Amino acid sequence: MSDWSIWMGLPLWVWLFILPVVLVVLCAVRPEAAQRLLSPIWPLLDRLYQLAGAISAVFLVMILVIIVLQMAARWSSIAFPGSTEFAGYAMAATSFFALAYALNRGAHIRVSIFLNLNPFTHRWLDLFATLIAAITATYFARYAVKTNLFSKILNDRTQGQDMVPEWLLSFFAMFRTAPTNWGELWAQTGSEWVFTPVWLPQLPMSIGTILLAVALWDNLTRMAATGQSRIRSEAVE
Repeated sequence: MSDWSIWMGLPLWVWLFILPVVLVVLCAVRPEAAQRLLSPIWPLLDRLYQLAGAISAVFLVMILVIIVLQMAARWSSIAFPGSTEFAGYAMAATSFFALAYALNRGAHIRVSIFLNLNPFTHRWLDLFATLIAAITATYFARYAVKTNLFSKILNDRTQGQDMVPEWLLSFFAMFRTAPTNWGELWAQTGSEWVFTPVWLPQLPMSIGTILLAVALWDNLTRMAATGQSRIRSEAVE
């Protein structure tokens, strides 16, 4: 049995919780080696968080566009079915994509009264609080993805009037289909509009919670390796 097959045979909870904690401990024990190993990855993660923040801003603008279209449809007596649902989907996507970016910007509410007692309590309490937050976010992300998968398996559809083009579903299906089968996938795609499958608006929730969990573990390893928190001050600049 190869080493890779042994790693792949580990339970999911080991990958999600035990291995990240081991990495944090190694960063605390060998900070110099951890900085050399992880410093090339940190800028990539920072760009990923900024990208998520930009996507969140796009969905925020989309809410405004939908509201303007709703007003125009009302003035011109044109039906705009599903507009309320689409605005809700965009609002959820805005919130979840912004989680990781807002964390590093200090936009999340953090009770820091005990952190300011002295430098010793600041470091260890911050590490402990971030660890609890990382474990909680990982647990949330795990079941957000599971919810997404169950919605797909059950073929759960929206209860509203919103509909999406069938080609959009085929586009997302490409990510779980082998490239050799893409031709067959698009050959079976029609031009009809179908009621929105629930997994589609749930997708930003899964992605956003995964990014939040990654950001928390990332901040925890940086704090253990460098002694400084990546999260900016909560004060408004």
